[in-house]
Amino acid sequence: MKKLSSTLPNMLLSLTGICLMAAAVLSFVNDSTKETIAQSKIKALETAIGEVTPAFDNKPLDEKMTVNISGDDLTVYPAKKEGTLVGAAIESVSHDGFGGDVKVLVGIDTEGKIINYSVLQMTETPGLGDKMVHWFKTDKGGQSILGYDTNSGHLKVSKDGGSVDAITAATISSRAFLDAVNKAQDAYKEALAQIQ
Repeated sequence: MKKLSSTLPNMLLSLTGICLMAAAVLSFVNDSTKETIAQSKIKALETAIGEVTPAFDNKPLDEKMTVNISGDDLTVYPAKKEGTLVGAAIESVSHDGFGGDVKVLVGIDTEGKIINYSVLQMTETPGLGDKMVHWFKTDKGGQSILGYDTNSGHLKVSKDGGSVDAITAATISSRAFLDAVNKAQDAYKEALAQIQ
């Protein structure tokens, strides 16, 4: 077999062929894993809803509703036991994070108390702002927001006159996290009449 000469057109032809084959393989892999990735995301969301709400026997994903708060469409997943509302998980977002958007899932019971939360997405500084995953669950000083009565108003960091201790050296991230939680409170209150 004769070797192709090393000319510019031959190199471009070879590179184009390689790129087309790589694109075809990547497209095939993307198409074949799309469904698996989507199912994995749904399963992760179902697990997170179960972690932040009281025990339920309905399918919150099937009964979800959207509420617009401050220009953001937030999703409310009602949790019911034997047809009676026991709480809800609210998917909320703040655009004021140090590294970008902060997305959280906040669980609130029918008395208006925060049960738990899960950080779904954030790009905060590693070792500082990313501590929000556990910081606001820690029962130390004024860190924990668990059990907070949302009927008492919005949460604020102590630097802003509130009662929540911000993450050390990450006040911006703490404010963004609490902003997302406050939006979740507002969405829950707005959706409550429609859920019941």
